[in-house]
Parts: sequence; structure tokens; C-alpha cells
Amino acid sequence: MLKTNVSRLCQGDILRDVHWVEYVLEGSGVIEVARVVFPLAIVLTQDCDLEQDHLFRTEVRSTQDKWLISVLMAPLYNVEHVYQGEHLAELGIRMEPVPKSGNTGNFLRNNERPRYHYLEFDEDVPIVPSVIDFKHYFSATVKYLVGLKPTAYVCSVAPLFREDIAQRFATYLARVGLPEPGTASSTHPIDTSARPSADG
Repeated sequence: MLKTNVSRLCQGDILRDVHWVEYVLEGSGVIEVARVVFPLAIVLTQDCDLEQDHLFRTEVRSTQDKWLISVLMAPLYNVEHVYQGEHLAELGIRMEPVPKSGNTGNFLRNNERPRYHYLEFDEDVPIVPSVIDFKHYFSATVKYLVGLKPTAYVCSVAPLFREDIAQRFATYLARVGLPEPGTASSTHPIDTSARPSADG
């Protein structure tokens, strides 16, 4: 882990108290806003895109072609809470426990479970061992995060390790969901009627 003096948003930045709006409802003149505050979250968007966004926003350009609509983030959870399946307990959500001992815990800490990425921090970084949960990725606007960074920046993941996180995140999103054995979709043969003929 490292601390940088880069003012722009960077891939691998870890920010605290990141707000995510779950929904907004309006009825009878009353607006209801539900939001989740993640104690810690990491920036997942590629750094080249973040750099181009910054340059196109801060320099005179003929277009806004490189502006980003949003930035991908993922929460960091205290690994001890993940072991107990209680990392979303404050939202009333019970998660599947990941036993600390035995192979299950070792697989988690060795980053052999595709959904999770385990991180430990240097002694001077005030973060306990934590887990990124790729399934819980979310987005936030560039304007919000750039405004948040000066007061919420904790540290950044070093480039080599952030690339590892990026590759694992991309692999997780690219996984192919297969039907459960014995379900209706798994017992039906493949429909070949829509396949093109040999001559196209």
C-alpha cells in the first residue's frame, strides 16, 4: 500500500465513508432517498480512463469525448465480519459465512475464491485485514468522488497489486453462469434451429 499526493482520482484509491444512493422515491410531494454508506471502498475503474477523464475536464479540449459517466467501486469489508457472514448486518442482510479455519479460510486469504479479494495493510494504514467483494460493485459519479477524495482518501493499492485486483474483477464479471444440474434449463437440448447454415 502507498499514499500518494495525486489529487485526481486513481485506480486503487481507497476512500472512506462512500455514499451510494440505493433508490429515490417521490409521492404526494414527499421525496424519499435511501442510501448506503460504505465505510471503505476501492476505485476499480482503469487508471488510463481516469487520467483521460481528468485531462479532458481540466484542460481546454474541443470535445468531452473522454469524460466518464461514472466510476466503478467495490466495498471493503472487515475480514472478521466476512468469516461470520455479518458484513452487511447493519442493513439487515445475512451473508453466507466463510469459515476462518480450514481450507475455506485459506482459499479466501490466498485469493483462490473468485468473488473475493483479500488485502492486508501496512502498520501505518488504519485498516484491518479486509476483503473486496466483487459481487457488490457499484458506481458513483466522478464529480462526487473527486469532491470526496480530499477528506476521505486513506491510501492507494500499489500499481502491481491493483492490476491483480483489476484482472480478478474482470475475470469474475466474465464468468459464465451454468444451469444447476437437474433444472429444466439443463435438461433441454441446445436449440440449433437459429444457427446459420454452412454458407452463412
